Amino acid sequence: MKSQDMQVIGLCRFSYPAYGGFQVGHETLEERRAYLYAPERIEERFRSFEALTLPGIKAQTDPNFQFLIAIGMCMPDEYQERLFALVEDIPQAIIVPWPSERHRPAMQRIINTHRIETDLPTIQFRQDDDDAVAVNFVERLREAVDDCAPLIAKNEMMTVDFNRGFSARASSAGLEITPSVLQYYGVALALVVQPSVRKSIMNFSHTKMNHAMPSVTFTDQEMYIRGHGAFNDSRQKSNVTRLDFQPMSEEDEALIKDLFAIDNARVREIYSDG
Repeated sequence: MKSQDMQVIGLCRFSYPAYGGFQVGHETLEERRAYLYAPERIEERFRSFEALTLPGIKAQTDPNFQFLIAIGMCMPDEYQERLFALVEDIPQAIIVPWPSERHRPAMQRIINTHRIETDLPTIQFRQDDDDAVAVNFVERLREAVDDCAPLIAKNEMMTVDFNRGFSARASSAGLEITPSVLQYYGVALALVVQPSVRKSIMNFSHTKMNHAMPSVTFTDQEMYIRGHGAFNDSRQKSNVTRLDFQPMSEEDEALIKDLFAIDNARVREIYSDG
């Protein structure tokens, strides 16, 4: 059982209007769509997606993976066209228009629709549209799966968690960052699932994946950037932790570019546009 023969699937929700799945509440689906596609909000999502998420996906040292981008079938045409243009040079990116359904079942169906039927486990990861993974994330995932082959063989599912990275805030001044070590954070987090199991990484609260299965955690490398912005769904409550973001030094900029393929000059350009 070699990881190189296993399918790796990433899932990113880009303003998908689900029933449920948001901490920001809406009375109707129409209200949710209006919130998601409001010009100010959608502009921020496009900026963070281009500046933070896509560089690392495009630069993966192991290109053998799929990156599914779930969008609503109701997304306005102008935004769909813009999104397709952003990923046209990333062969792993697959935009998946999907009808509005309950959140977890919809994401499970999207992933399972793209699973290749084999007798090997599938490696799945999730990522928000303002987060980043290191350029060697897929490579390290496969290494972890090989290292844990006996454990995987004995279980239906296993979690792989990379818990070291950064939180970051982007603006026209560039990235401000702060170091982060948090387990089961929702980014740089993966599920290894046996072929007979139809559950997906999106069937579980990311903070509680270790409640349902064995897990292994790696902490040796900064593997993620967790984006923080005005429209983060998880940061709309008054009691969230306020982080001490700091401007990047030249050494920080070089590290972030090396690990995540994120160019701070390009970040400033993207956030200054318009």
